[in-house]
Amino acid sequence: MMFPTLPSALIKTISALRATQIYRHFSATYSSNMAGLPSTVQAVSIQKTGDFDVIEKATLPFPKHVPGNLVVKVDYFGVNFIDTYFRKGLYPLKEFPAVLGMEAAGTVVALPTDEKVLNDPDFKKRNYTIGSKVIANNMGVHQTYISIPWLKAPPVPASVDTKIAAAAGLQALTALSFFTEAYNVKQGDVILIHTVAGGLGLLMAQLGKYRGATVIGTTSTKEKAEIAKANGADHVILYTSENTAERVLELTNGEGVHAVFDGVGKDTFEDNFKLLRRKGTFVSLGNASGPIAPFSPLKLVEKNLKFLRPSMPNYLVTPEESNYYVTEVFDLISKGILKINIYKVYPFTAEAVQQAQKDLTGGKTTGKLVIDARA
Repeated sequence: MMFPTLPSALIKTISALRATQIYRHFSATYSSNMAGLPSTVQAVSIQKTGDFDVIEKATLPFPKHVPGNLVVKVDYFGVNFIDTYFRKGLYPLKEFPAVLGMEAAGTVVALPTDEKVLNDPDFKKRNYTIGSKVIANNMGVHQTYISIPWLKAPPVPASVDTKIAAAAGLQALTALSFFTEAYNVKQGDVILIHTVAGGLGLLMAQLGKYRGATVIGTTSTKEKAEIAKANGADHVILYTSENTAERVLELTNGEGVHAVFDGVGKDTFEDNFKLLRRKGTFVSLGNASGPIAPFSPLKLVEKNLKFLRPSMPNYLVTPEESNYYVTEVFDLISKGILKINIYKVYPFTAEAVQQAQKDLTGGKTTGKLVIDARA
């Protein structure tokens, strides 16, 4: 049976009508999901780079509708050194005012409306629903509601509280991905973790011990050293009164460590080359004391060293990578292998966020700093 050929103009009209119907359907769905939500959000914002006092609590418009994104009501923010790097201008920001923050957790209040996303097999595997708990690892998530690409917002198991999720979202994933890909920490290794009593350091100590490594850490006080030992560190060096490189070589019979994980930067850079063994790995993961100066690759030749400056998000690019690491992290947390140490929960005020960054950079803290965004 032959069907008549439709005029091209009519085909275009039908296609346009169908596109309009699809748009109206998903717009209506989105509008329904968003009913009852506020027109504005509260955010940790800066108008310019500078000292702690540039941080303010700002009222901003509710996030724009992006068809491929989730909309999340944020419960807690995690505070990290990277927030201070953006605030000071060490890392560039695209525009001002800028919302700070790379780590948060909360609940889904609206799902994507993009048909392609909704039919994506990897999206379906995550089983998002309204009310699903998620972590959010993306720039600008320190606000009460966020619109975020679904790949940047992995689900959180129902058994894990959003406060714990916010405290673990960036640092636990960093510890696991760096200990797997930057340097695969394994049974028999000897590793050094600088500032081992911080949030990331304690998680690295726990994970290193779980994998069978000998964990050496550095910290500033005896009290912090005891906390580090309680979290898996075998030896803790007080860098305020001991020579780190000399002490590491004593502990390793002159051989040095297989890998060093350094979030300090400038102040510890040169010593790391002294305390690494031949074919060792130098993993640079922060600039707490300032950025390291440019150096020649010939500096690596004497011991055939490897130098890396990785970022956690670049280890979690594909759905497979993200799902693997997120599943593994929350499995380790659920089993009690990784224990999340929260130093303090701060209220969501400009003054409290400023204080949190002061406490973090002042070396006064052990464990994780969290902001309560629910109020």
